[in-house]
Amino acid sequence: MAQIRGTAGYNLGGQNTFGGPNSGDKGNDPSPLDAIREQTSKIEDFLDTLSDPVKPYLPAIGRFLIVVTFLEDALRIITQWSDQLLYLHDWRKIPNGLTHMFLIVNVIAMVSCSTLVIARKYSDYAVAGLIGVVVTQALGYGLIFDLNFFLRNLSVMGGLLMVLSDSWVRKSKAFAGLPSIDEKDRKMYFQLAGRVLLIFLFVGFIFSGTWSIWRVIVALFGFVACVMVVVGFKAKFSAIMLVVILSVFNLLVNNFWTLHEHHPHKDFAKYDFFQILSIVGGLLLLVNSGPGKYSIDEKKKVY
Repeated sequence: MAQIRGTAGYNLGGQNTFGGPNSGDKGNDPSPLDAIREQTSKIEDFLDTLSDPVKPYLPAIGRFLIVVTFLEDALRIITQWSDQLLYLHDWRKIPNGLTHMFLIVNVIAMVSCSTLVIARKYSDYAVAGLIGVVVTQALGYGLIFDLNFFLRNLSVMGGLLMVLSDSWVRKSKAFAGLPSIDEKDRKMYFQLAGRVLLIFLFVGFIFSGTWSIWRVIVALFGFVACVMVVVGFKAKFSAIMLVVILSVFNLLVNNFWTLHEHHPHKDFAKYDFFQILSIVGGLLLLVNSGPGKYSIDEKKKVY
């Protein structure tokens, strides 16, 4: 396409006047990157056709899934109030009054901020509140040095940044006649940060658990999809790949509903299940809004 634009009307795209081969002929052979792009474009078009009925609801579904882990956590604190107080006081050595305040503030923040995210109201404050909950819980429960917990919560924060980016996209559409350069740049930086943080869950997956042939296959596919998401090459297609991989993994591994009520791993499996749902929600927002300006997908439109 660049050759057509550059030579149109100047008779420079034809036979070389010196009898040598036309330099443009060298560009006729598609590169491996172009071949991958062509095939993934066909798959994307097919998936777009399949997803047409749910596409208008995709942002709402993504937002709900992102905050579902916070709603589940709030419900868990309420239903296990005594156990939570006991753990914070006896194991974390937090004074009694502060333990009550810590849990009450966390529950109120998680429920109210999650509701605001779902309702698309005051998204900036809601996301800041939920990120604050992630940080305070990591400190309060002493999990900040747990690598798996740290990486999973980085991914959750990536999903929350995608919520921010999505809300700014909607604001720019609502006030299309009043563009704000600062807000546009801020949106693109947050889209990039959200993309990068979303893939940290998979890094945690690679470094945890026992290895098997299926785990190696999933890790390889996931690694390729994660790299594509980070650099923004066919980001929508790779995000859909990750949604499928994580959803299947979640149903097969974190199936807490199959465990006995008093099984020691039931709560951990439930926690992991809802956290992965939150990351899937962030990936759905990426599918809906695209990777943003700082990506290969956007650069190829320019060139």
